[in-house]
Amino acid sequence: MGQSSLAGAPSGGVAPPRRLRIGIVLARSFTLSAFALFVDTLRLASDQLDRSGRIFADWQVLASTRNLISSSCGIQVAPTSDFVDPGHFDYIAVVGGLLSVDQPVDQATVRFLKDAASKRVPLIGLCTGTFILADAGLMKGHATCVSWLHFQEFRDRFPDLEVRADRLFNLDRRRGSCAGGSSAADLAAALVRRHISRDAERNALEVLQIEKARTQFDIQTRQPLREHVSDPRVAAVLITMEQHIEAGIPIEKLAASVGLSRRQLERVFHETAKMSPAAAFRRLRMERARQILLASEKPIIEVALDVGFSSTSHFTREFRRAYNRTPAEIRDSAARERREMSKAAARR
Repeated sequence: MGQSSLAGAPSGGVAPPRRLRIGIVLARSFTLSAFALFVDTLRLASDQLDRSGRIFADWQVLASTRNLISSSCGIQVAPTSDFVDPGHFDYIAVVGGLLSVDQPVDQATVRFLKDAASKRVPLIGLCTGTFILADAGLMKGHATCVSWLHFQEFRDRFPDLEVRADRLFNLDRRRGSCAGGSSAADLAAALVRRHISRDAERNALEVLQIEKARTQFDIQTRQPLREHVSDPRVAAVLITMEQHIEAGIPIEKLAASVGLSRRQLERVFHETAKMSPAAAFRRLRMERARQILLASEKPIIEVALDVGFSSTSHFTREFRRAYNRTPAEIRDSAARERREMSKAAARR
């Protein structure tokens, strides 16, 4: 144990799977959804005959004391184990929570995580658990995936670390990270597929009513432009734009919705968003198009229609202007990246 690699090859052959063991560390005010979805994916994958058995996987909630740990919504969870030799586990997962908490974990927990890293036990940051790992100096040399909601704060706090907010989760050698929410289930499913079986993964997702597992190449569903503006009128207009991506909406109507004239709206947009309303609408359309291209196999003409273009040629020109690549080139580039990462994983 303790020698797993997050980029390891999927399990295969006919040999029975060995038991996957994961230790879980909960931060103060941790995110309950990330914890629950991660654990329940393991539970359902490990189960036979709906008995919640721990046949193929085991997990423990680790802490320096047995005191109850409160989630951000107030529900409390009791640790099931003291800190033991981290080498007993294949992975240690840290579930983060509210970033406003001054000391999300105690020093004993930090020492335990550093001990795990020194023993080459892969570490996983769920939701803002990556902030805890980064604070402990344990994300150096690894790419970190965070939610678009926390991207700027992570970059401000850890300017020397590589961070991305486009993917749902990331598996980078001996570190894992995810955006939180339902992506915790996707990350857990990836571990199940690698260490138990595809059948176990499929069983877990079907019981959870998840149509299919998303991979680390799938992108986060939204990264709202409005999160980066301070004027509430501009934010309100951007929300309305997002709701009319396909059909469009006149600038005059957008202005009237927040009690401004067209000229006033254009002025506050330039002051706050550093672009015109029309440019913001184009950007939102192109961002949505890029998400659809990377997350689906829809024909390009259907993607164009989804974001309000009536012709492929017009859509392709606008897309190239935004990203300096055509829609087909963006999709082909992502496919090449997936193949290269799969080959790299196989070599390890």
